[in-house]
Amino acid sequence: MGSGGNEEGSMDNRLTINTDQIRSIVFQSIQVKQAFSDELYQKILKAAQIIVNAYENHHKLIFMGNGGSAADAQHLAAEFVGRFAKERKALPALALNGNSSSLTAISNDYSYSMTFSRQIEAFANAGDVVVGISTSGNSENVVVAMQKAKEAGLTIIGLTGETGGKIRHYCDILLNVPSKEVPRIQEAHIMIGHIICEIVECGLFKKEKTGQR
Repeated sequence: MGSGGNEEGSMDNRLTINTDQIRSIVFQSIQVKQAFSDELYQKILKAAQIIVNAYENHHKLIFMGNGGSAADAQHLAAEFVGRFAKERKALPALALNGNSSSLTAISNDYSYSMTFSRQIEAFANAGDVVVGISTSGNSENVVVAMQKAKEAGLTIIGLTGETGGKIRHYCDILLNVPSKEVPRIQEAHIMIGHIICEIVECGLFKKEKTGQR
């Protein structure tokens, strides 16, 4: 067995990205966020207000996404059910991609395109807010679920990349990040999600103090 020092040295020799390139990646991420338009800022604020109104009227949030967007959906749902910054009561939110048995059963018995729409039919009630996350805006199961949500009269918020893809046709509010690069879009999505969490907590729980994690 080689020593730890030798192993680290051999790993260093295989690296193809240097610190200048890392700095460039960070700068690219910052540039995307700096490119947010005033219109996008207004839409973020409006999305947060819609969610505040839904919670004030005893409704819930329903998130959905695939891959990295599935992770974002679960992350953001957890921020509402647990807490973001304030010590406060739990807020109802769920991520439709979190139940592997439902996903595989629906995929097997129907099709993958119905994995979220079937759950919208099962769980969504009038007044709920649906949040679909898709960097391309074209994820078929998200599109089909938004169609179902639209038919049910639900409020729909979309988190996408620059073009908005197909889901832009179904969104009441489209939060489209000004980029076509998937990693940069995903980085901006979680930041937007955190901003919305903070606005919602401040709107609903003005007197509560910031909690410790």
